[in-house]
Amino acid sequence: MWNRNFLFRAEDAIPLEQTENELFHETDPALDSSGLQMDKYISVWLQGNGDEQTPTMYTNMYVRTATLDPVKKVGFLQPLQGRTHQIKSMLSAQQRLFLQDWLSKTHPQAWEDTEEHFQAMLAE
Repeated sequence: MWNRNFLFRAEDAIPLEQTENELFHETDPALDSSGLQMDKYISVWLQGNGDEQTPTMYTNMYVRTATLDPVKKVGFLQPLQGRTHQIKSMLSAQQRLFLQDWLSKTHPQAWEDTEEHFQAMLAE
């Protein structure tokens, strides 16, 4: 199975170089948000058929919000959401455009072989 994570700052159209696992690996869950200076993120998990390096078709997308206080190294990861209306409401138009462009240009045959409902999640 192929999978890939893109981690966006909530307002940015280009993802960070770090993945969710890399950024949140060394953090503790925040028990209380008082006194924290939280940065907001959108984490997108993509899955597909194929091997770990090359997808043959994209199959699933999950999105969640996350917050992190980078100084105190505490944060919140919300549950993953996988329904089309949730994904479209959580991602900005620019983030969806980035993902569609990346998927279609990085592995064009996988994009072509992907079902329409998956492609529709990234459409305007």
